[in-house]
Amino acid sequence: MFHSMDLTVGTIIEGKVKSITSFGAFIALPENKTGMVHISEVANAYVNDIRQYLTEGQTVKVMVIAVDPAGKINLSMKRLEPKQPSRPRSGGSGDRPRQSRPAAPATPTQATVEKSSDQLFEERLKQFMSESDSKISSIRQYSDHRTKNRRR
Repeated sequence: MFHSMDLTVGTIIEGKVKSITSFGAFIALPENKTGMVHISEVANAYVNDIRQYLTEGQTVKVMVIAVDPAGKINLSMKRLEPKQPSRPRSGGSGDRPRQSRPAAPATPTQATVEKSSDQLFEERLKQFMSESDSKISSIRQYSDHRTKNRRR
């Protein structure tokens, strides 16, 4: 297919799932290279168990999203998925502002014109960061409390 593999950000390549961990999957790429798809880059939905999406030995299409100086290759599968209009999840916590119009069948153009995928990503990232910060601070409070009690 190609002579020398060009691993620049944005390149789309095919690889085989080599191994699966709790945080992601390692993908065997051409030229004996290995990249990793982090669990957050597997699908556009929340992935609790990566094995529901991938199996070892499966061939997958991935996009290179980063190559660090140490040569680690970060890959994404979800960025190759077609953007689907997000359906409200059961539970009705509505993480997306709804219009005050009667529910019309959401056409993909209506849904995607409102906010670009970058804006949606930024919003999700901000939400994740604030949730993460509050979880970490409560964990810290708990562990600080325990270490203070142990010193006495």
